[in-house]
Amino acid sequence: MPKIIENLEMKLMEEAKKQLEQFGYGALTIRSVAQACGVGVGTVYNYFSSKDELLAAYLLGDWKDCIGTIDAVSSRAESPAPVVQCMFDQLLAYARRHQAVFGDETAAQGFAGSFSRYHGLLRAQLAAPLRKFCRDDFTAEFVAESVLTWSMAGKSFDDIFGMINKLF
Repeated sequence: MPKIIENLEMKLMEEAKKQLEQFGYGALTIRSVAQACGVGVGTVYNYFSSKDELLAAYLLGDWKDCIGTIDAVSSRAESPAPVVQCMFDQLLAYARRHQAVFGDETAAQGFAGSFSRYHGLLRAQLAAPLRKFCRDDFTAEFVAESVLTWSMAGKSFDDIFGMINKLF
C-alpha cells in the first residue's frame, strides 16, 4: 500500500526553497527534493513537470500574498500615494525574499525564455489597483512598469513617486 504524506505538494515546495537557498539553483534537482522528502522522483513529477515549475509554484504563492496586500491598501486608499508606496515596498521585499532565484545567473538563463511572457502579466497585476486613480489603462500600466523597473534598479521611493505622481 502506498504511503500517504499529508500536504506533500507544500512539503515539496518548502524543500525546494530550502535547497535553493542553501545550495543554489544549479544544485537543486527534482531528485534531490524527492530524496529529502522521502518520496520517489515520479511522485514529484505527479505534482510538478520540472524544476522550474516547482520553483514557480512556490514563488507564485508568495506573489499572490503581495498582490493581496497591494489590493487591500488600494481598496482603502483615497489617493495613489499609499498604493504606490505599498507596491514599491512589496516588490523590494519579494525580491529580497527570493534573492536565491533572482540573484542566480543560472536561474536567470533558465527563466530568460519565459520572462517576456510573464512580464506583461506582472505589469497588468500591478496596474490593476492603480486604475481607479488613472484616466486610462495605459497610464496605470505605465506607472506599474515604472515602479517595477525603477524599484528593482535601486531608486528610492521618493525619486520614483516624485516623477510618477505627475501622471495622476
